[in-house]
Amino acid sequence: MSHETGRPRALRSLCLIGAALPAFPCPPAFAQEATRLPDVDIASDAPLPGLAATARDRIDRPALDQLGAQSSDTGRIVTRVAGVGAYGAGGLSSLPTIRGLDNQRISILVDGVPIDIACPNNMNPPLSYTDPQTIAAIDVVTGVSPVSHGGDTIGGAILVETAPPAFAKAGEALVRGRASTFYRSNGDGFGGALTMTAANDHLSLTYSGAYSQSGNYRGGGDDDAVRATNYARTDHSLAFAAQTGAGLFELRGGFHHVPYEGFPNQYMDMTDNRSWFLTGRYRGAFDWGDVDLTADYRDTDHEMNFLADKGGTADGGMPMNTETHSAGVLLRISLPLSARDTLRVGGEFRHEWLNDYWPPVAGSMMMGPDSFININGAKKDRLGTFLEWQADWSAAFTTTIGVRNDQVWMNTGAVRPYGTGMMQMDDVMAAMAFNAADHRRHDDNWSGSVLLHYGPTARLAFDLGYARKVRSPTIYERYTWGRGAMASRMIGWFGDGNGYVGNLALDPERADTVSGAVTFGSRAAGDWSLRIAPYYTHVADYIDVVKLGDLTDMMGMPSGFALLQFANREAAFYGVDVTANARLLNSRTSGMLIATVTGSWQHGRNLADHDPLYHQMPFNASLALDYSRGRLDGRVTLDYVADRTRVDPTRNEPRTGRYALVGLGVGYGWRGFRLGVDVSNLFDKGYASPLGGLSLGDYGATGLLRPVPGRGRSLNVELSRRF
Repeated sequence: MSHETGRPRALRSLCLIGAALPAFPCPPAFAQEATRLPDVDIASDAPLPGLAATARDRIDRPALDQLGAQSSDTGRIVTRVAGVGAYGAGGLSSLPTIRGLDNQRISILVDGVPIDIACPNNMNPPLSYTDPQTIAAIDVVTGVSPVSHGGDTIGGAILVETAPPAFAKAGEALVRGRASTFYRSNGDGFGGALTMTAANDHLSLTYSGAYSQSGNYRGGGDDDAVRATNYARTDHSLAFAAQTGAGLFELRGGFHHVPYEGFPNQYMDMTDNRSWFLTGRYRGAFDWGDVDLTADYRDTDHEMNFLADKGGTADGGMPMNTETHSAGVLLRISLPLSARDTLRVGGEFRHEWLNDYWPPVAGSMMMGPDSFININGAKKDRLGTFLEWQADWSAAFTTTIGVRNDQVWMNTGAVRPYGTGMMQMDDVMAAMAFNAADHRRHDDNWSGSVLLHYGPTARLAFDLGYARKVRSPTIYERYTWGRGAMASRMIGWFGDGNGYVGNLALDPERADTVSGAVTFGSRAAGDWSLRIAPYYTHVADYIDVVKLGDLTDMMGMPSGFALLQFANREAAFYGVDVTANARLLNSRTSGMLIATVTGSWQHGRNLADHDPLYHQMPFNASLALDYSRGRLDGRVTLDYVADRTRVDPTRNEPRTGRYALVGLGVGYGWRGFRLGVDVSNLFDKGYASPLGGLSLGDYGATGLLRPVPGRGRSLNVELSRRF
């Protein structure tokens, strides 16, 4: 089949997406067998479509073997990449940032699928549904990414891959897997995981399961146990794949359960989170092009209340429930127009439904007699289409140019306070005003990207990108409405203790980003490399906050916290990331020693009032020395974070001091086994992470308000077995 006869069929498929009815190419297209997919492992280290290899950072399974012993939090692990930080949250739920933009502004995909937030405190972000023990690899894009990588975002991307389908060689059977267990002394954390695959040359079945649990951790130095830092999590998934002459078919489903997770910088804790999902995917390679179709569904039930450190639930506490249903379909078609040109077309439809209500508490004058309806059946539907052209002008020079449109429709129902008493009057008036307004919103968002890659030699490469990207407000940013001190404090994912109010008048954020990178390398591959990556982002209608007033205590006295409302402002982010590595030793007798250095400097500024933006990382750098010789490997790390003196005065953000942390690790492998032992925060340094927020769990128990203390020294042991 020629390219000319195949193009109309592919374009007709794209048109069906525009009508929200994606379809496979018609059966006659399969008359000629698809190009055979590779045996054994489907996943590869090939560059992401439209993105040069020098424009991403990859955390592979061997690196996860080392990092996973220290943390069960994927959001914390990705901070090893230059330019990536993380808001403090629960022990499983850090909120990653890329170059100053938080997790709701960046693209986070798990096996190519986004996961919608189902909590007014963002306690269940996308990466909390992943476990480092069962992840195959993580790709992080800190610079400009092509429009084909997703819509409704304005920043970089974090792409998580779980166990890929594996097949045996023709006529053979394959059974393989990996089992692991770990222990962490600080918090008495422990857990384990199992991934197992059984396959022949056409069918593959993979099970993955993981469990993690920890008590409260102890801070470094003189800091004692940090309240509300305990957690437990269970994950199970089953994946089926069939490799046929028509292409690769995959079906994956799973269940995720967090029975409890403390949040030291929130007033609430997670007391239950249950989520199940089902994802289907088809990939076909034809002489006229490639087809990639994904459909997914996820159902989440989320509950918040107080764990024991915050008073427990003997008197009822303050129950808060959220229900979310999410579904989507994504079709991507890649058309090789010539030896030089490739056209990628596609589209997606995403549906999000969310209900957020707070049941009454028996005997409470404030929390009753009715349920507090925070969000009433809100819907966010998005229809996105994109067109992208990649041209390989030569072996050294590649351009990728794309345009994207996302139509966003949002709506929600009427809300209700707990009651109509005098103590509830702020919320009564706010509900009346909200219910009288029109809740329907429609955003027409256009985005575009241009990426250039030039590698004149194997030792030098230049990457330059420009993107205009647009993000619509989230359901919580647009539709939360409570003005009372208690209701407003239940909204927010910032860990600052302030109260937040949504805003029906919010416009989408519009970001213009220019990012570049120059990469130097040695004549012999792997001897050394250096990448310097500056960037600048201007965001019009940046969703920040304005102060409505001060929150008061039960006696009417100022509490030190503010009532804030989401509002469109103007912001700028700029900085530079540096990554370097060098092979210091490489011999059969002495082994291999590699040094890796990363450093990041960023500056975020509110251009409306010229104040610093909230939760911007100060200068930070890391040094790692990795040694390997035969079955033995070792690692020494040094992490440095400077003083944070630029803080957001509107949110009363605290300053934090500089600190340096040292880590040591050693591993030994034998006949498929690997034993890893490491010590994090070797000298038990007391410190506070710049993005950790305020320790509200400790504040409620002691009356002392301080930043959340960082984790003290911990001995971590992991044992794994591949078979």
